[in-house]
Amino acid sequence: MKKIHIALSVKDISTSVEDYSKRLGCQPCAIVPGEYALWRTESVNFSIRQTEEDAGTLRHLGWEDPAATRFSKETDVNGIEWEEFNANFQADEIQQIWPETHYSPS
Repeated sequence: MKKIHIALSVKDISTSVEDYSKRLGCQPCAIVPGEYALWRTESVNFSIRQTEEDAGTLRHLGWEDPAATRFSKETDVNGIEWEEFNANFQADEIQQIWPETHYSPS
């Protein structure tokens, strides 16, 4: 079953992790201090990334799909970027961007 993926830009990772953990009812499964956090619940794949300029805005949407055979991106008719990936592809992307982070989706 696909999960919706929502990626937001935030002003401050620490305060955002605290706030979104309360909203989602769980702690993130991956945190890169000062930069990134990821929550994977039964219904949503939710990530935040600290940015200076676009805090509080949508970065992109997508689908975590266990059947996805590759990581893909496309833009919809409204200019919103959509990604499709499986959990392992997302873990690989996190590892590539932040090699010091040891995140595994299982």
